[in-house]
Amino acid sequence: MGLEFIPIFKEWAKEYDETVAGHDPEYAEVFANYSEMLTMITEKAGQNVLEFGSGTGNLTIALLKAGKTVFPVEPSAEMRDLAKEKPELAGIDFLAGDMENFPLPAGNIDTIVANFVFHHLNGIEKKRALQKYAVLLPKGGKVIIGDTMFVSQMRFDDTITTAINTGKETLAADLQREYYPLLPNLENYFHEAGFTVKFWQINSFAWIAEAVKR
Repeated sequence: MGLEFIPIFKEWAKEYDETVAGHDPEYAEVFANYSEMLTMITEKAGQNVLEFGSGTGNLTIALLKAGKTVFPVEPSAEMRDLAKEKPELAGIDFLAGDMENFPLPAGNIDTIVANFVFHHLNGIEKKRALQKYAVLLPKGGKVIIGDTMFVSQMRFDDTITTAINTGKETLAADLQREYYPLLPNLENYFHEAGFTVKFWQINSFAWIAEAVKR
């Protein structure tokens, strides 16, 4: 369920927006083109959106500004509190939950989104979550995932080695600790759950996966 990483976000919450804005040298490359990523996810999303790992509400704001109805779900109380402090999110109900266990939205949804969140699930959990999302969505409904992903295990291993050799110890530990997906594996998970999927590369770390229920 990814809840083992909640303590990390308790510490990171206050610096999160600064990090995604590129102000942390270790993660600047990871979050390059972050604004463009939010825009792309928003443009691909339908009208009624279930958002997992809403964090401090950056994607939530983009979706709301585009006129979408958003049901944001976030397991970290610290992240939810920071999101509620933003004027653009006044009155928005941030739901407590995670990518597998969450309250169902009051209305029907046509899109599920998650940005820099899906890597908290291991492979078994990823498969299980996508199968659950397939049940929730209508035919033609979408799952849109933005995250750090890798085209191959060799590329993943090389990235870790480079991080270590360049003194980016926090980034290297992060890459080794969590469950960053390989594109071929994620493609298989989507197909098994009944989706077609396309990928777009955002930077040397991040990709967007747009999956459509068959």
